Amino acid sequence: MANPNKVKGTAWESDVRNYLNTAGGLVDAYGRFLDPFDPHNARRPAQEGAADVGDVHAAPFVLECKNVKRPSVPGFLRQAEVEAVHAGFPYGVAVVKVPRQGTRRGKVHFTVRTWTRVRLAVGLAAGDMAARYGFTPSLRGLDTGKWYMTTDLEAFGALLRDVRSAR
Repeated sequence: MANPNKVKGTAWESDVRNYLNTAGGLVDAYGRFLDPFDPHNARRPAQEGAADVGDVHAAPFVLECKNVKRPSVPGFLRQAEVEAVHAGFPYGVAVVKVPRQGTRRGKVHFTVRTWTRVRLAVGLAAGDMAARYGFTPSLRGLDTGKWYMTTDLEAFGALLRDVRSAR
């Protein structure tokens, strides 16, 4: 019998991938890629062992997907950023499932540093970025390494399209 936590995690990764492909207009009504070679297709890469490359690639982002009872967002973000480097992508973010909510309501977390880099890439002031994509800050004490910005997967899909068009 498969590990139930692994099954839950794999299902969440697939749900995130499928949501981004559908929201991005990259698949047909049956979930098949319109263009299998389109670099914008979100994909679940093969695992690389010690040099893990993340759970979902949605260029230019590596998504570390988590379906857990007690999220540890700063740790997930450190993991996402390391995996983005391994994969050769500029941005790593964490996507955490919200219990009893649809995929589009999953929480997408950015370190403040990554959020700022993405914000500059799309040419927005901080207030405009927060308002346009529904970001809220989580400020945990004086250690800025534990601060992060959060939106939902639906707003992230819109941000993803804008980042891609700005490149």
